[in-house]
Amino acid sequence: MKATIFNIQKFSIHDGPGIRTVVFFKGCPLRCKWCSNPESQMPHTQILWNREKCLHCGLCETSCPTNSISFENNIFHFKYSRCTGCMACISQCPGKALEYVGKQITVEEVMKEVMKDKDFYEESGGGVTLSGGEVLSQPEFAAALLKECKKNGLHTALETTGYAPFQTFQAVTGLADLLLFDMKHYDKEKHREYTSASNEQITDNMKTAVSSGKPVIARIPVIPGANNSLKDARGFCGLLHDIGVREVNLLPFHQFGESKYTQLGMKYEMKDVKALHWEDLREFFQVFADSGFDVKM
Repeated sequence: MKATIFNIQKFSIHDGPGIRTVVFFKGCPLRCKWCSNPESQMPHTQILWNREKCLHCGLCETSCPTNSISFENNIFHFKYSRCTGCMACISQCPGKALEYVGKQITVEEVMKEVMKDKDFYEESGGGVTLSGGEVLSQPEFAAALLKECKKNGLHTALETTGYAPFQTFQAVTGLADLLLFDMKHYDKEKHREYTSASNEQITDNMKTAVSSGKPVIARIPVIPGANNSLKDARGFCGLLHDIGVREVNLLPFHQFGESKYTQLGMKYEMKDVKALHWEDLREFFQVFADSGFDVKM
């Protein structure tokens, strides 16, 4: 069994308790306008092209055995359906302008990396977090990996949008110790506007997780113009109260992923939006605190 993984990040301290290794699954059914990992959206392998490093020598194009690469008006184009993953283009690039994103990997290969840091997990109360993209887009592999982590005595967390059929959601999340549940918007139509999908399936799945006794932390990306007003804060609080979630993490909007859109040849709709900082969210934060939530940033 293999899955497409685009990163295994070690020594993370923001994706669950303690020191953790985060396994990033490629592919996501949502299209959040502010996505900071656009390379996670498509399920297939992609190549990041750094235009500033590119020498326009054409070696990547001529070295590709499947003709997956072409240039039009000095712009890099990649046909993923032809790519075999040989990485000839990357090895031949003298300017180091290309980066391969997404690799087919087995559960055993992931566990080999994960277990290298078991001592750190034990000392810090950490473990392994499965993230994305959307981990539920590759459910069989996610379930197998969670089971293997449990066999090795590792604490597991699942960061998810919750946007998946009920049976898939229940089968995978039931194997995790903790759910980090992304909540984009409390209003279903606004959720559709900003992510391309309603939040009804998401909130239903969150209710199921909470009612089953699973620890759930709601993680809210706070986005200028989309969900950052005090009215929005109260809307989130009302919905979370109804669902029964008590712990909330606020994630201020940032621009760390902006360059990736250019490297992937994608349009970035949040390009001119300023990042948010703690001082921008004091009142927003206070709404949650006054409503009785255990809220952190």
